Amino acid sequence: MSFIRPVQKVVTGNQQVDGAGVRLVRVLGPSTTKAFDPFLMLDAIDSRNPDDYIRGFPWHPHRGIETVTYLIEGNVEHGDSLGNKGNIRDGGCQWMTAGSGIIHQEMPQPCPRMLGLQLWVNLPQKDKWAPPQYRDITAERIPKVQEASGTVSVISGVYGDARGATAGDYVAVTLLDVALRPGALWRWAAHPADTVFAYLVEGYGQFGAPSSAHLESHRALLLGAGDECRVQAGNEGLRFVIAAGRPLNEPIAWGGPIVMNTQEELDHAFEEIRRGTFIRSG
Repeated sequence: MSFIRPVQKVVTGNQQVDGAGVRLVRVLGPSTTKAFDPFLMLDAIDSRNPDDYIRGFPWHPHRGIETVTYLIEGNVEHGDSLGNKGNIRDGGCQWMTAGSGIIHQEMPQPCPRMLGLQLWVNLPQKDKWAPPQYRDITAERIPKVQEASGTVSVISGVYGDARGATAGDYVAVTLLDVALRPGALWRWAAHPADTVFAYLVEGYGQFGAPSSAHLESHRALLLGAGDECRVQAGNEGLRFVIAAGRPLNEPIAWGGPIVMNTQEELDHAFEEIRRGTFIRSG
């Protein structure tokens, strides 16, 4: 007998201005790290006005995390200290392991609609000094599973017989973009030990038992204990991104773009930034 995961927590986040002047919604952040472990931060953007985002995120450092940028619609130009550069476009994903340290920039380009997410995944203490790595996952590399209920795009992990372009080298993350038809029912067997949450992109629907309340878009839902996720789309359909990963249960010391385990490690990272020794060779 399966146990349906109920909605444990609903988070709407708050409007913020980040980078050089990007208007976004910070859905998850420092106040949600314990409940959403291993997921640290979720930023969402949905704008048809380039003035909201074209100032972008100029060169900045990261250490101790992985950043996952997924664009449903849009165009983001990027570059990093490893020499990688290019563009994330409609349906594409940038999966970056900051590890021991990386410096990069993300500069959104004017487009009809900028619709996407950036998710930060914490790295285990033993892997925070891993070599930095970059993965450019184009839309063509993301399997799309067509079902009676709708379409499931497998960004990472495994869904049925489909394997995403990555599985997460340090934290196994399943990341799915699910687009349901009006009134469709979708079920997914998630591992009972995983933290599972969904971000509702468009439309509305029910998560959990059939008697649960309808929830509208632009909010994150933490799903409680169980081994099955059940989603019923409303009469306009429903699109959401769902993420699952095993919690780390480790201490967190978070300062801006750096996430370590102790304040001493955090202070050391910022001292290296001041000294110009943040990027390691070999």
